[in-house]
Amino acid sequence: MKHTISALVANRSGVLAEMAEEFKRRGLNIRSISSGETENPDVSRMVICFETPDDQPGDTGDIVDAVDRMAFVIQVDDLSRREFVDRELVLLKVRRNGESLSQLMQILEVFRAGVVGLGEGSITVELSGDAERVEGLIRMLEPFGILSMARTGKIALKRGDE
Repeated sequence: MKHTISALVANRSGVLAEMAEEFKRRGLNIRSISSGETENPDVSRMVICFETPDDQPGDTGDIVDAVDRMAFVIQVDDLSRREFVDRELVLLKVRRNGESLSQLMQILEVFRAGVVGLGEGSITVELSGDAERVEGLIRMLEPFGILSMARTGKIALKRGDE
C-alpha cells in the first residue's frame, strides 16, 4: 500500500539522513522524499511517500509515531487519511525529428506541458501536476523515445483550513 506523510522539521543538517534511516530500520521502501524550506527559513517541510507490503497493510501509525518522536520534528501528518493536494515536477528529454515535432507539440498542448529546451534531435519539456497527469504524459512520450527524465517526487499540503 502507498502512504504519504508530511512533517515539519527543523531546517538543519542531517535531518534528511536521520529520517531516511528511520524508514530503513523499519524495512519501509521510500518511493519519494521531498524537502524544502517553508515560509519560515528555520523550518522545512518533508513529504515522504512510502510503501508497506501488500500482505501487511497494517496501520501507518507506528511510523508516524516514530517520526513524531524524533527531536527535530515539529509536526507530522498522515496525509493518507486526509484530503490533500499534491504535485510533482517532471523534466523529460525526448527524441525528436522534423516529422515528429508537430505530434509532440500536440501532446504537450493537451497536457499543458512547457518546452524548456530544443536541440537538433531532442526536445526538453516540463510538466507539473498530480501523479496521474505526470504518468500520462510519460506514457504518451515513450513511443518517441525518452532520452532522460528527472522527477521531483511528490509535494503535498492538506486541503482546507487545517
